[in-house]
Amino acid sequence: MNSYRALFRIRFTNSLQYRAAAIAGLSTQFAWGFMYILAFSAFYADNPENFPMSWEQTIAYMWLQQAFVALFFIWFWENHIVESIESGSIAYEMVRPINLYNKWAVSIAASRLARCVLRAVPILIVALILPAPYRLVPVIDFGVFALFLISAALSLGVVIAFSMLVYISAFYTINSLGIRIVASVASDFLAGGYIPVPFFPDALRAIVELSPFGAMQNMPLLIFSGYLHGADLTRGLALQVFWLAALVLAGHVLMARSLRRVVTQGG
Repeated sequence: MNSYRALFRIRFTNSLQYRAAAIAGLSTQFAWGFMYILAFSAFYADNPENFPMSWEQTIAYMWLQQAFVALFFIWFWENHIVESIESGSIAYEMVRPINLYNKWAVSIAASRLARCVLRAVPILIVALILPAPYRLVPVIDFGVFALFLISAALSLGVVIAFSMLVYISAFYTINSLGIRIVASVASDFLAGGYIPVPFFPDALRAIVELSPFGAMQNMPLLIFSGYLHGADLTRGLALQVFWLAALVLAGHVLMARSLRRVVTQGG
């Protein structure tokens, strides 16, 4: 456990050094946030009763999504993991007395949290001081906020576990870029990255909510916005726990099988 804590601390500290990239990312998140909000405002101006979420809930969803993009979006790939597999340098990782799956998962978590720290605070500050109706309304209920934090942690775990399956697939391909692109696009759409899941058609929405994609950013953002409560909230949290356990178990099994078959060549 001490080795994982040390790895997390080193990776987290190193990731905090990329401030220029964080500043560039901030400008991108603000641009996307305002673009989404203005696009939705045009539809809400016509007839807000036609939409499953209130305007305030949609605003909260959009701003939280941009603030925590580094936690919840799959496409923040760790290139060093893919390179170690495709170049064969994973041989050095395999001789170290540490579980490789856990090592990569801790590294991904530290990197994502560091990126989130650099981006989230400025975005949330601006979102909280914007004039109405574009301002993010903070959650006053402590219980709801606590459930949001629990759900966000579970969501991060599901995202990491899902991304680990994509990394493991690199053992079976010459180049994993295609798989990563498909996984990024599919997960962003199905997890509510383009439009919130409640806006999906009923049939698609029912499928997505039961899938691992519904256990990603969809859950914590809907909890914070006040859209989910009661039995729906309990079921959503239970599905997050289920998918986290299922994906982690699948990842460990596939990683063990892949490492038994891995072959490296060269001097």
